[in-house]
Parts: sequence; C-alpha cells; structure tokens
Amino acid sequence: MKELYLIRHAKSSWKDNSLKDFDRPLNKRGKRDAPFMAKLLHEKNIRPDLLLTSAAVRTMETARIFAEEMQYTPFIVQVEKKLYEAGAKRIVEVLKNLPNNAEKVFLFGHNPGLTELANVLTDSYVYNIPTTGIYAIRFAFDAWEQLGQRKGEFLFFEYPKKYFVEAD
Repeated sequence: MKELYLIRHAKSSWKDNSLKDFDRPLNKRGKRDAPFMAKLLHEKNIRPDLLLTSAAVRTMETARIFAEEMQYTPFIVQVEKKLYEAGAKRIVEVLKNLPNNAEKVFLFGHNPGLTELANVLTDSYVYNIPTTGIYAIRFAFDAWEQLGQRKGEFLFFEYPKKYFVEAD
C-alpha cells in the first residue's frame, strides 16, 4: 500500500513585485497555516517516509515548516525542479520514479497541477486544492511505477479555511 498527500504550498507574498514567481516567499497567513496543517497530520499519526517538493521558494518553505512542526526524523527531502508549473502528466512521471521503500509521500506543489492530479488519480472530484490544502490518496499497490489514472482511493481533504474564518 502507498499513500500520497498532495499538499499545496502555503499562501505566498506578492509584496515585492521585483521577485519572480519562483522566488516568492510565504506571507503572514502562510506562516500561520503551514504549521497548523502540519500539526493536523501529526495528530492523525501520519508520518511520511519522503517529502517531495518543487524547488520554488514557497514550496520549499512549506515543506521545511511541515518537517519542523511534525518533529519527525529522519525526513528525506527530495527537491524536484520538474514539479514547478507541472501538470498532472509530468507529476505522475516524477512519482513513478520514487523509491518503493517510500510508503507515505508528502508532495508539496502548485496549482493547477495538484488539483488536476487529484482528479486524475481518484474517482473523487475536487474543484480546487487551496493554499496549504492537503488531499490524501491511498493506492493498493507496492510499486510507484504502477501509479495511474483512477487507481487511488480518496482518504480525506483538509484545508485551513475549514478551521479559520478569514477577515478579508
């Protein structure tokens, strides 16, 4: 059995217009939401074998916060440049090459790719995985190269706005 946790990066800052999209850091809300969501997984007793993240600043920061908040070692963090602006097809190609000893994988990435991937891998439909949203999927196979369309079972969907009322 394999489990995949699609985790969209936390809310990022648009404060500095001189930064490229790739280089945007987390904003205040992102720094609040990431530790909160990590603690939710920790309370569910979910421990990853591997953290896989896009190389963008905001995804790497989100992954680091999850690792710290969950106080779980050893974390193996794999940075994958191909995940930045990737669609479902490219993400699947990356996932199929994961080591099979990684039973539970946290994938930190971006939309629209993560939402598209969730809808490709399961029979469930999600309109949007919001920032710091977590979409969990279980697979009844032992090798990541078997990953494919509609092979996953939807487990749960968590996101910060279920818990926080925003004063926008």
